[in-house]
Amino acid sequence: MKNVLVINASPNQHGSQSRLMTERFVRLWMQHNPADTFTFRELGNADIPHVNQQWVKSAFTPDEARSAGEKQAIALSDALVKELQNADVIVLGSPMHNLSVPSTLKAYIDQIIRMSITTTLVPGTPNSPYVGLLENKKAYLLLVRGGYGFGKGEIYEHMDFQEPYLKAVLQMLGVTDVTSVKMNHTAMSEEQRSRSYHQAHAQIDALFN
Repeated sequence: MKNVLVINASPNQHGSQSRLMTERFVRLWMQHNPADTFTFRELGNADIPHVNQQWVKSAFTPDEARSAGEKQAIALSDALVKELQNADVIVLGSPMHNLSVPSTLKAYIDQIIRMSITTTLVPGTPNSPYVGLLENKKAYLLLVRGGYGFGKGEIYEHMDFQEPYLKAVLQMLGVTDVTSVKMNHTAMSEEQRSRSYHQAHAQIDALFN
C-alpha cells in the first residue's frame, strides 16, 4: 500500500487545467490501486508564508534549543516536510506563471528544503553539491502552459523555468524518478487548447496502461 501526496498549485478553483489533470490522475490511480491512501495539499489558495529571519534561525537551531516562537515559526515547515517524508508518490499539478511556477509553490519549496532533514550539502560532487535525503519516491509533474514552444529544441526552451526548476528541486531532495506530462496552448485558440487537452490527458491515461 502506498501513500500518494497530491499537490495543487493553481490559484484557479474552477477551470484550472492543472487541477483537471491531477483529478484525472487521482481517479485512475484509485481505480488501479484501491488500497492506496491519499494526502492532498492545497497551495494555490493557501497562505504559505515566506521564509523570514525567525524561520531561518529556527531551521538552524536544534529542536530542543528552540524558543516557543521559533517552534511556531517552523511548525508549518515541519508538517509539510512530514507529508513529503510519508509519501511514496508525489503528484504536482502546476501552471506556468511568468515563465516559472506560482509564488505559492515557490514559498512551499522554500518551506520544505531543510538542511540535514530533506537535503544535505556535499561540496565537490560532480552533478550537484546537494544530496537529497528523501529516498525511494516517484514524482509526477502535471504542468500547464498558456503558450507553447518550451520543449527541448523548441523556440522558447531557454525561457522554461518551470519544469527544469521543479526537476532540479526534486533532485535536490533526492527524488530522481520523475515523469512529466505537459499541456500547452491554454491561453490560445479553442482548437489549440482542445488539442493540447486531449494530448495531455491521453498521456495521463497511458501511464496506467
